[in-house]
Formats: sequence, structure tokens, C-alpha cells
Amino acid sequence: YSIVKKENNMTRKVLILSASTGGGHNRAARAVQEEAEKLGLECKIVDSLKFVSKMVDTVISKGYETSALYTPKAYGGMYRISDTKVMRKGMDKNLLLKFITKRLWKLIQQEQPDYIVGTHPFPVMAVSKLKEYGYTVLPLYSIITDYTIHSAHIAKEVNAYIVADEYMKSLLEKEGVSSEIVYPYGIPIEKRFLEAIDASSTRNEFDLKDKFTLMLMGGSFGAGNIIDVLSDLLKIKEDIQIIIVCGRNSSLYSKVERYLQTNNKTKDILLLGFTDKMNALMSVSNCIVTKPGGLTTTECILKELPMIIPFFIPGQEKDNLDFLLNNGLAIRPTGTFPLDVVVKTLYDYPEKLERIKNSMRMEKKEGSAEKIASLFE
Repeated sequence: YSIVKKENNMTRKVLILSASTGGGHNRAARAVQEEAEKLGLECKIVDSLKFVSKMVDTVISKGYETSALYTPKAYGGMYRISDTKVMRKGMDKNLLLKFITKRLWKLIQQEQPDYIVGTHPFPVMAVSKLKEYGYTVLPLYSIITDYTIHSAHIAKEVNAYIVADEYMKSLLEKEGVSSEIVYPYGIPIEKRFLEAIDASSTRNEFDLKDKFTLMLMGGSFGAGNIIDVLSDLLKIKEDIQIIIVCGRNSSLYSKVERYLQTNNKTKDILLLGFTDKMNALMSVSNCIVTKPGGLTTTECILKELPMIIPFFIPGQEKDNLDFLLNNGLAIRPTGTFPLDVVVKTLYDYPEKLERIKNSMRMEKKEGSAEKIASLFE
């Protein structure tokens, strides 16, 4: 199979290979799909690991979620061990990757795309292998959804890397990737997330007050020690309100609910599970306490919402945090500067929040999804 130039009246097709290891890969895929379809391209998103097999998806996607929630240090250790050239060479001969490659070849034959986009490294590695073996010459685009590079991201037959920042371009160049195929367009975000919000309407909808508002969340599946953080926030004497988002973690929601029933007597608090109103809620927040996932980080930067990061999953999120701190985009509480002191200071001195917002204005990459879609023309 090889790419065949279609007639003018035939619609070109983009196949996006995503994965459900966290929420970021799928959200980035949807953002690109939205813009590609505006250009008249047919665009299909396939959860590559689910397509390969239910068992593979369980091992990789659910394994990531479980280890991130319950054994984060072990996950971080494995992440570091896997980020070596020796392990990467071993991965090339891995039976699991060979199985993924074989199954994705069937998908490519079935879908007959003109372009392939990967928002997760495993399908990118697999398609790169197919190109290396001569099965296809389809253009392959890799979208990296974090602010760091892992050896698994680097594949021989990738035609274009879309990365979050110029620092990542430099990191790829250091690993021998040509600068000509690296595009620091930023991580793609769906347009609806950037729509203008009427703050007054949002406050009325959620029964929020017009005062200093802090959002607390732990990512798409509610990771992070939310209870400990909440305990610190409740110590703050200043008149703040807190929005807590637990994501799809229903057990965390129940745990927080029980905690608040016995420990909160003074603070205005809105407790939510999963919500599709994050754009609106971020728009009425003064700052956010969260973990540094790639998509969450990007959304905060685009919304100019200062980040306080007391927890992270060891691995790529630790590297994301390094990027944020090095660029003045976030604050990390420490033993010397505990969370309650950080929040009180930001409450008392809003110019410190403005300083972070200024850094975010310099960093934000607008129009990422549109720029990515333009690569298919």
C-alpha cells in the first residue's frame, strides 16, 4: 500500500490514532479533527489501543491510570528507566509493539487514509515501523501532548513533530531530529474551550460569589492528594471560595464530600465531579491548584490562569513542572513556602498573579489546531 494522489473531486482523509492514557491524547485529537474538517478533509479518530485489543488497552491505558493513582513513584521509576536508548532499542523488538504494528496495518488498509496523525507515542512507533519496512509511505505526524520529550516519541519515519514549545524543538534537535520537521505550534485545544464567557452568567449558574476564587482539581481521573491540599486551603483566613473538580473519580468525590461535611464551616465551596464547563469555571477563577498534565497546563496558559502545583505524577508531569517553573508560569509550594502561605500572598498581592499572567501571554500558542490542519494541504 502506498499513498495515491486522489482526484480533485475525492476527499482526502486524515486518520488520527489516539489513546486513553489520561484525557489529553483524545482531546488533542478532537481539536485537530475539528479544524481538519473545516478544511474539507474527512477525519477519523481511532483509539489505537482499544482497536488493537481490549487486553492491550487494559494493560497500557488502565495500567497507566492505576499506577498514576496508587503507585506514582513506581510509575515514575519505570518512566525514567524506559527513557534510555538501550530500552528504546529493546522496544523496537518488543512483541507487544509488533502486535500493535500488525493490527494497525490492518486498520490502515481498512481506512485508506492520506495522512496519519498520532497523539500517543505507541501508534506513532508502530506506523513508523510500517514505513521502515516498506508497507506504506503515508505522511506521519506526531503530536506530543506534554512539555517534555521521551525517547519513545522519537521514531525514524515521522514526517513532522508538533511540539508545545521551542524548548522541545531544541530537545529533539539534540536527539538528532532535523529542525525542519519540528513545528512548535503548541498543544492543540478545541475551539469551544476558548470561547468568550460571561462571568456573571457563570456565577449565577453555579451559585458562585464575585470574589477571589480558587479552583482545585487533579486531572481527568482525579489524581493528586486532594484531601491534604483541601485541608491546607481551609486554614486560610482570607475570604476565598473554592471550586473542587474531581473528574470521573466518583470515590474521590464521595471522600471530599464527607470531608467537607465535618471540616468546613467558613469557606464557600462548589464541589463537582466531571463537568464540561471547565472553560467557564476557569474564566471566573483567579488561580488553580492542579497537577501539570499537558492539556491542563496548555488550557491554563491559554486562559492566563496562574497555576499552583503541589502534586504531580512522577515522569512526564515532573518534566512539565520543570518547564512551567523555568518559564515563570507556575508556583510550587514547598516546606518553606507552604500552600496556605502561597495562596494568602497571591490574595494580598494580586500583582504577583499578574506577573504570572504576563509570562503566560508571552508563552501561549494560539491557533495550534488550525496550523496543524494546514500541514495536510
